[in-house]
Formats: sequence, structure tokens, C-alpha cells
Amino acid sequence: MEHMRQTVSSGSPLEPHIGFSRAVRKGAHVAVAGTAPIGDDGTTVGQGDVYAQTIRCLDIAEGALTAAGASLEDVVRTRVMLTDVTRWREAAQAHGERFATVRPACTFVEVSRFIDPDWLVEVELDAILDQEPSGRSCDCAGCGSSV
Repeated sequence: MEHMRQTVSSGSPLEPHIGFSRAVRKGAHVAVAGTAPIGDDGTTVGQGDVYAQTIRCLDIAEGALTAAGASLEDVVRTRVMLTDVTRWREAAQAHGERFATVRPACTFVEVSRFIDPDWLVEVELDAILDQEPSGRSCDCAGCGSSV
């Protein structure tokens, strides 16, 4: 079976130059790219505030999931990248507010910096849907499960 590929745009004019999408869905799998705390006006949301920036990242990522036909309940893995890992509890609070009942595999890591020095956090999500849009079952080698 051939799985359709769907891309979700961030609206950035850099997408074709860099070669990225906000999210990609291939079959039942959805990957949401590193999502920064960028407001609709292009400025950084919550300057200096890890919690507020994490909320903004999760809002954007959730919108990308929805556009790909998924939801937070489908998320199986998250990655939270911080420029100062000692502030992980602030990001964890926002993460917990969204994922307390979902409880995906989660990793917090420290990075040296992001493209914009005002960004303190970025978030990535991976989701797996129970079924493809057509409701077909997976025919992966030996899998036989519903995707």
C-alpha cells in the first residue's frame, strides 16, 4: 500500500528555500517540526518567559496537528529544547497542562541557542493516528494492525 504524504505549511517564505514544512503526515504518522514561540505578527511571544513561550509553541504545534488530521491525544513523543535547562520546570508546567492524560514519551534537552536569541524554547511533536484517512489497515510486512 502506498501512503499519501501531506505537508502542513507554517506560512514562512523560507519553507521552499530551506526545504521544510511545519508538519508532515505520511500514513498514520505525523511529525511536527521544531516550533518556536513566534506570534502572528512575527515577533517573539513571551520574551524572557519560558512558560509563555512553551504555551505558544504548543499552540502552533497543535494547530499543525489539527491541519494534518491529528490531535494532542495522538501524540506519542515530544521534545522540548531549552537554552537554559535549569528552567525546565517552567516548560514542564505548560507541557503537563496539555499532556497530563496523554503522557507521551518526552525529552527535555539544552541547546546552545536558537536562530532568534529571544527564543528560550522550541517544541517538536510526533503523533500516530489510529487509522489512516481511508480507515484501511496497515499492510506493512508482518504488521497486520490498524494504522
